[in-house]
Amino acid sequence: MSVLGPVRGGTGAPWADPSAAGVPGPSDQVDYVSGRSRVFGIVGDPIAQVRSPEMITHELRARGRDAVLVPLHVTPECFDDVLPALMRVRNLDGLVFTIPYKSRACALASELGANARAVGALNALARRGDGAWVGEMFDGLGCVEAFRRRGLSFAGRRVQLLGAGGAGSAIAVAIAHERPRELRVFDTDPARAPALVERVRAAVPGIDASAGPARVRGVDFLINATPAGMLGDPSLPVDPAGLAASSVVFDAVVKPEVTPLLAHAAALGCVTFGGREMMRGQIARIVDFFEAAAG
Repeated sequence: MSVLGPVRGGTGAPWADPSAAGVPGPSDQVDYVSGRSRVFGIVGDPIAQVRSPEMITHELRARGRDAVLVPLHVTPECFDDVLPALMRVRNLDGLVFTIPYKSRACALASELGANARAVGALNALARRGDGAWVGEMFDGLGCVEAFRRRGLSFAGRRVQLLGAGGAGSAIAVAIAHERPRELRVFDTDPARAPALVERVRAAVPGIDASAGPARVRGVDFLINATPAGMLGDPSLPVDPAGLAASSVVFDAVVKPEVTPLLAHAAALGCVTFGGREMMRGQIARIVDFFEAAAG
C-alpha cells in the first residue's frame, strides 16, 4: 500500500470542513472542532514537549479537513491496556507515536510499511476503510522529503551518514530506497553501524552500503543523525575540514536551527539545512499517509 494518496475534498466527505459553508457560529463556540471532527492523537511519555498537535492540526486544516490531533500522555504500565481500547474509538482515524513507544507500537499494527519493517519501529498508525491499522516510520521519509523540497535527489549520490541510532536507522533505510551510489554509516558504538548496514542491505538488496570511519572528502551529502550540537552543545559529530563546497550538509538536530556543524559547513561554502525542514517534510508525509489510508 502506498503511503501517498490524493487529497480529498468536497463537503460530503467525512473530513470536510464545515466552515467552508460560511455559516458563522455563536460567539461562545470555536470553529476548528465539532462533533463531526475526525480525531488523531500523539502518544508518548512525557508528552508536554511535543509540537505535533499544533503542526499536524495546522496541516490538516490547511488541506480543508475537519480534524484535530491531540496529545495523549500514556505511561508504560498502562500502554497495553489503553491503546487497544483507544483504537476502538469510532472517530479516531490515526495515531502518532513518540518516545518511548516507536518500537512497542509495532505490535498494534495489522500491517507494516517497508520502512517500519526494516527499522523495527513506527511513528504513525492509520485506520484503513476496512478497519485494519497500518503502521509506517516517517523519521527517514521526512529527511528524504526535506531534500526533495530542496530539489535534491539521493539517486546516484555518495552519502555519509553519522549516527546509527533510532533516527539514523530510519534515515538510512529511507535513503537506501532512493538508490544512492554509496551509503556509508558511522557510529561511535562499533556494533551499531554494521548492524544497521545489514538491515539496510536486507531491505534494499544490491545497495552499496558499508560501515566504517566517518569521512567527508568525496561525499555529496553529509548527514548528521547524532545529538552532537543539540541545545547549545558545541561539539561536532565529525571534523568538517575537507568538505568540498559542492557538498550538501544536513543536520537532523532541530534546536538550534544552526548547529556548529552547519555553521562550519556554511563557512566552507556548502549548502546547509537542518532538522526543522525534516520535521516539516515528516508532517506532510504523515498527513499524506492518513489521507491515503482513509481512501
